[in-house]
Amino acid sequence: MFFCIFAAIMTQEEKTQIEERIVDVLKTVYDPEIPVNIYDLGMIYKIDVQDDSSVELDMTFTAPNCPAADFILEDVRTKVESVDGVKGANVNLVFEPAWDQSMMSEEARVELGFD
Repeated sequence: MFFCIFAAIMTQEEKTQIEERIVDVLKTVYDPEIPVNIYDLGMIYKIDVQDDSSVELDMTFTAPNCPAADFILEDVRTKVESVDGVKGANVNLVFEPAWDQSMMSEEARVELGFD
């Protein structure tokens, strides 16, 4: 008996659609101490949708000693994995480059009174 296994290769358009849905769910993740979502805060450095439907995500915190780090990381992983078309998520915590206020969206700056 002979079995063929074909790996489904995602088109760039499909990856882009999944990435847009990921951004939408990331905008529902908040640091409990900051009234702005982590995406608009600029804490998401990379969203990479792989051909196998897994996601590699690099993110940081506004401070390395964030007391809510474990909660936020788990919330990110769970929400990204809930996105239709995502088979798994690997969330990498990185501190290079160091986060600073220039990484925030205009909306976040206004919300926090920086503009």
